[in-house]
Amino acid sequence: MDYMNTEDRFTVNFPGQPKVETINWPSEYGATMPGRVYAVAVGPARYSVTVIDYTLSRERHAAVAKNQANTQVMYADIDTMASIQYAATKLYRTRPGAKVTYDAWHYIDLVEGHQLQVTNPDESRTFVAIYLHENRLYILDATVPKGSPQPGLFQQSLSFLDEKGQRVRYNEIYSNRLPPRPARGRGQGGGRGNNP
Repeated sequence: MDYMNTEDRFTVNFPGQPKVETINWPSEYGATMPGRVYAVAVGPARYSVTVIDYTLSRERHAAVAKNQANTQVMYADIDTMASIQYAATKLYRTRPGAKVTYDAWHYIDLVEGHQLQVTNPDESRTFVAIYLHENRLYILDATVPKGSPQPGLFQQSLSFLDEKGQRVRYNEIYSNRLPPRPARGRGQGGGRGNNP
């Protein structure tokens, strides 16, 4: 079925109606982000889309007691920007007894992200795709038994929606960017170089 979720702004092809679970996601830099897991099981195969909402990262970081070294706003932004790599390592690269057989940059609908393939201790295989779009982290996870075909239809069917529920498609690679900051140092007259 083509599943559409306007709240978390995505569509995906699921093999049935997903069950939805609300979660709290501990971020790399110590804040807790809200999230939801949309999951379907078909026999031993499992399919899920996890959406972690980093849109209020700055506010959530401001509410967390921190040491003086990481109180700057930029750490909330770094937490968001590094969320793809953090999720890949936290959930898959360090999974006990599992072997990562593919680990590379990827994009879908020109939204940049990352894909992994993991062989689990029971010889099932997990196919992962992780993307960051408009400060929402999307983690697609399909685990199929040994010898089963790759879940390509699920993994390749993800699309992102705008605030009106319309599909988003870019003309060039989309990278979730930080807000621009004023330059300092070189090039702004305050650097150490001799150039004006």
